[in-house]
Amino acid sequence: MLFFTVSYFVFFLCTLTCFYTFPVRFRKPLLLAASYFFYMSWNWKFIPLLLTLTIIDFVAAIWIEDRLGARRKLALVVSLASNLGFLGIFKYYNFAASNVALLLGFPANRFYHDIVLPLGISFHTFQSISYVVDVYRGEQKAIRKPLDYALFIAFFPQLVAGPIVRARDFFRDLYTWKAPDSGEIKHGTFLVVLGLAKKVALADNFALISDRYFNAVASQPGGAAAWGGVFAFAMQIYFDFSGYTDMAIGFARVLGFHFPVNFRQPYLAISITDFWRRWHISLSSWLRDYLYIPLGGNRDGKLMTYRNLMLTMLLGGLWHGANWNFMIWGAYHGAVLSLERLFGQAKHRERGWSIGDVPRALFTFVLVSVGWVFFRAANVHDAFFVIGNMLRMPRGRWPVEPALMALAGIALLAALWEDQRPLLESVRRAPTWAVATCLGTLLFAVEIFGVEGNIPFVYFQF
Repeated sequence: MLFFTVSYFVFFLCTLTCFYTFPVRFRKPLLLAASYFFYMSWNWKFIPLLLTLTIIDFVAAIWIEDRLGARRKLALVVSLASNLGFLGIFKYYNFAASNVALLLGFPANRFYHDIVLPLGISFHTFQSISYVVDVYRGEQKAIRKPLDYALFIAFFPQLVAGPIVRARDFFRDLYTWKAPDSGEIKHGTFLVVLGLAKKVALADNFALISDRYFNAVASQPGGAAAWGGVFAFAMQIYFDFSGYTDMAIGFARVLGFHFPVNFRQPYLAISITDFWRRWHISLSSWLRDYLYIPLGGNRDGKLMTYRNLMLTMLLGGLWHGANWNFMIWGAYHGAVLSLERLFGQAKHRERGWSIGDVPRALFTFVLVSVGWVFFRAANVHDAFFVIGNMLRMPRGRWPVEPALMALAGIALLAALWEDQRPLLESVRRAPTWAVATCLGTLLFAVEIFGVEGNIPFVYFQF
């Protein structure tokens, strides 16, 4: 069930109705049953995998908390090996096998197996790992109720593509749950409709252009076509993923749960360092806390800092997908982050973006767009072909229609406004009629600009 389909909204409204009408003691079992039903609607065969990892991590965390010395470390190792082992088999086996086959002189598909990637495995394994590591560090109490832990792993709004929710945040909401007030319901509803508009009215329209270009790059030479195709993908991936996140946060908010912000106007970033403070925040903070800092962070001098940045971004790229394009994408970002540190340009702004930031923001957007080429291109050859065309004179036809450019311009103005004054806080305080007007406008945009057919969310493949 895709978030923007009628079947999902029927499922959610049924779940919401039952959640608020059932006795309190039935609410957690209801949410868990709904979450497993949501997961099984994609592929019921992977439920045993989800259950197995849930049981392993549940038991490992209790073992870690109750034991001392080497036994704690053994439980941690078993948990990490299980999560990373399953992730490695399902996501990286064929990539590793093809490279080994080539090294041995065999055809690339010599050891190939037709493996179906379980839905959301990258997200729920990272969520599990953070929980067990936090218990090991003494930053999180082990959960003693299996149903509660299973709900943390399988909670349907964020199961498929995040945001990656920390255990302390989820269980704080679960154990001190309060019914959302009218402001939170308006907030959640607005986010759901805003995310729907981002996905259907913007991301899917840009997807038509980027797919048309990247599916046949050799037939569309020229700088204008290349920059247009890359610009379309930059818009697609942002509106697609931030739209999913908005909907996930909104659905959770209506149920009384608070997910972390995952995007903060990333294309207003004034450096790549700033970009990663604004883009997929739950992943970048996870990589910082569970990879970059344990590697040493910036504690051991500049060279070690650059090494740690490169390793973190390489593994971040590999997390996104099992091919060389994602590795290059990660290495590219690691290299730029290191260069910004080297030349003292690792700048960032939380708020207060000004007109003086325009040149830096434009340059950062160009750097990000070059990285997106490797993220989207079918293979390394196509990626360098596209970059070669981007370096040529901008001849040829710009592929993005004026109407879509106008919508992108409106979105930019909205981002600038949001950077100065938080929109969602205004929604919470706004009168109901004003919120209803905004919702009606967004739904009208969905109806007018919506693309026929269901285009899956980009991050579903991860």
